[in-house]
Amino acid sequence: MENSERVKPNVQPAEERVKNFKEVEHVFSKEQALQESERCLQCANPRCVTGCPVNIAIPHFIKAIKDGDIKRAYEIISESSSLPAVCGRVCPQEKQCEKLCIRGIKSEPVAIGALERYVADLAIQNGYSATNIPEKNGKAVAIVGSGPSGLTCAGELAKAGYEVTIYEILQKAGGVLTYGIPEFRLPKDIVEKEVDGLKKLGVKILTDVPVGNAITLNELQEKYDAVFLGTGAGLPKFMGIEGEDANGVFSANEILTRINLMGAYKEDAKTPIKKAKKAYVIGGGNVAIDAVRSLKRLGIDANIMYRRSEEELPARKVEIEHAKEEGIGFKLLTNPKKIFVDEQNNVTGMEVVDMKLGEPGTDGRRKVTEIVGSEHVVNCDMVVMALGTGPNHSALKESDIELSDRGLIIVNGTKTSIDNIYAGGDAVTGAATVILAMEAGKKAAKEIMESLEK
Repeated sequence: MENSERVKPNVQPAEERVKNFKEVEHVFSKEQALQESERCLQCANPRCVTGCPVNIAIPHFIKAIKDGDIKRAYEIISESSSLPAVCGRVCPQEKQCEKLCIRGIKSEPVAIGALERYVADLAIQNGYSATNIPEKNGKAVAIVGSGPSGLTCAGELAKAGYEVTIYEILQKAGGVLTYGIPEFRLPKDIVEKEVDGLKKLGVKILTDVPVGNAITLNELQEKYDAVFLGTGAGLPKFMGIEGEDANGVFSANEILTRINLMGAYKEDAKTPIKKAKKAYVIGGGNVAIDAVRSLKRLGIDANIMYRRSEEELPARKVEIEHAKEEGIGFKLLTNPKKIFVDEQNNVTGMEVVDMKLGEPGTDGRRKVTEIVGSEHVVNCDMVVMALGTGPNHSALKESDIELSDRGLIIVNGTKTSIDNIYAGGDAVTGAATVILAMEAGKKAAKEIMESLEK
């Protein structure tokens, strides 16, 4: 009898996982993966592939799982993706490949992300290589930033024989994969192993090198045949309200960086996060949910405050469900107006206002307005702003790269206004998803190769 019920991955019980930073969802067992692979209809015109920003041949790799050939499945995925173990964990499949899965019309879509993760993790465990180390073609490319767009661009170029060097400002490679996404969603050893795979292809990674200071973009342009800018959007945004400069007010970026990159959750941490009693994280995206769940694991009464309703929360639904299971509070249709402080400038609470939803705007999202006279006070001693991020263009010192009114790098395709300098990812689009940054890195690699091989 045909199985139409989607296989669910096993998860750590909520009461256990709030006390640790171990991965919440477990990888499929062999039996689970085989059972789920049977659900794939092997469509002649697979819509799932069109929903994948990097166009992985999804039915083909799933068939390889079904046939018991994991190495082949990994090879198929790696033809399109340089970071399969990452994508299997953090891609919003429910909005992309799985959203278009034919199986999802009458039941639940195939668990494409979980199957990708299963293959990628086995490949790491067994030391599978996606491709042989290619012969060098004599051309060299510099990549600024080792986030998902930079790593993807590097992988594509290295597989084609280019000499690739990545310049990273931080002490570890990975960009947002390393400092921005918590261990319980994306283990750092997985990121390191994906990066190691690129090193095996010959990619050089230089850490602790701030481009713009240690070496300028103009110097890179002279030294290399082409340069790709994957500098991301790591500059946090704040609300500009009274009390925002108080002790106990943080950006989500700082919280996540200190936890992920500097181990602030460990008892012997050199830069620990001061334990608060009650915290509000302002925002409703994935970063907000990551931050609030991280604070919960530090023993803090952690809550989300979001100005729209639950239906409008932009974070992934599975992460919202996990947060609720973990006891995260959600104060919705509420927005801060002022942060209260004591004589030592420590946070003591907030004045907030209730909000109401209106008609959808041009972007499809419903507008929100304050309910006059609904102001009230909430007690807390920590406030974390998760309101999005903007580009930090310290790498662009002494260059004349054209920027938009929003401070984003202007590109034609992925070409900037300067010859042989390309850009992609959040530095071009503003803060977006890992997979969209990867798509940009892949596109840039193609355009670089087309230009240099003329």
